[in-house]
Amino acid sequence: MSKIDGNKEKKERAIYSAAYKLFTEIGINNVTVSNITKQAGVAKGTFYLYFKDKYSLMDKIIVKKSFELLLEAYNITKDKEFYDYNERVIFFIDFIVDSLKENRVLLKLLHKNLSWGMFNQAVDNKMITKIINELIHELYGDKIDNKMSELNFYRTLFMIIELTSSVCYHSIIEEKPAKIDEMKPLLLNVIKKILL
Repeated sequence: MSKIDGNKEKKERAIYSAAYKLFTEIGINNVTVSNITKQAGVAKGTFYLYFKDKYSLMDKIIVKKSFELLLEAYNITKDKEFYDYNERVIFFIDFIVDSLKENRVLLKLLHKNLSWGMFNQAVDNKMITKIINELIHELYGDKIDNKMSELNFYRTLFMIIELTSSVCYHSIIEEKPAKIDEMKPLLLNVIKKILL
């Protein structure tokens, strides 16, 4: 990587880092581009080289954070042995729930966007598409056949993650209809039924 490319990457990372900090601390509506650039230590013009506005930056942060969480869950899941594919999926989702429980700030940011992030990234990036496909095969293994296409498993995974994201938000942030420790067993049971 050239020195110029290294500087560009460093500035872009600084913008991401500053925006994430500000969005999670004071909310996107209270953050201005000037706040972000000041926090990042870059000129306002530099911001607009990378992003259209603060909302496009927010979308990219959501995508990045969503995929990082899913990738972490995938990497931990693929290194374990399971009796069947249902156990794999449940372990994968359980890891995501526990991660969101530990990081309420991330949960607030990702709320209603976790699965969108996964799908958006899969469309935009060949490496991510490959990892998503590996995730599907790792989770579902030999269950993909003529009766249930890979696309349907992909859609099923989308719904499971969407459900997980919503339940986590309401149970962890709002503690409604109950706290996550009470809701998690119910959530995992519903997911088991979806997988049948």
